[in-house]
Amino acid sequence: MTVTEQVRTDITSAMKAGEKDRVGALRLVLSELQKAAKEGAGDELSVLRRERKRRLEAAEQFRGGGRPELAAQEESEAELIGGYLPAEMGDPELDELVAAAIAETGASDAKDMGSVMKSVMAKVAARADGKRVSARVREALAGRA
Repeated sequence: MTVTEQVRTDITSAMKAGEKDRVGALRLVLSELQKAAKEGAGDELSVLRRERKRRLEAAEQFRGGGRPELAAQEESEAELIGGYLPAEMGDPELDELVAAAIAETGASDAKDMGSVMKSVMAKVAARADGKRVSARVREALAGRA
């Protein structure tokens, strides 16, 4: 079952249960998934990550603007979307991948960060956020300098 099919099924069950907020959030996600499929960008996980990131950024903006109730709504939608994503990679596993990529590319300082990032992101396969990977790579390279 694809993510799109799962979202459709969840919308139906949420409608039957009378969960209006959940139905609204899932419909927005389904719309984005369908739009990406129509445009030929069929990577459902990247669409989900993008939508989750948008919700988290919006929540941050709402908190900064003094609207905690809207921030909470955005965070609950981000959590809902996160339920469709694969489990995040743990720090030890990520550190191993970073160390292997540094050894593989022969990186020695921050100038080589791009090649290390490219290698790690290919192996991570959507199980870690790019910002988190970047921080780990930066730390590892700083320790070598």
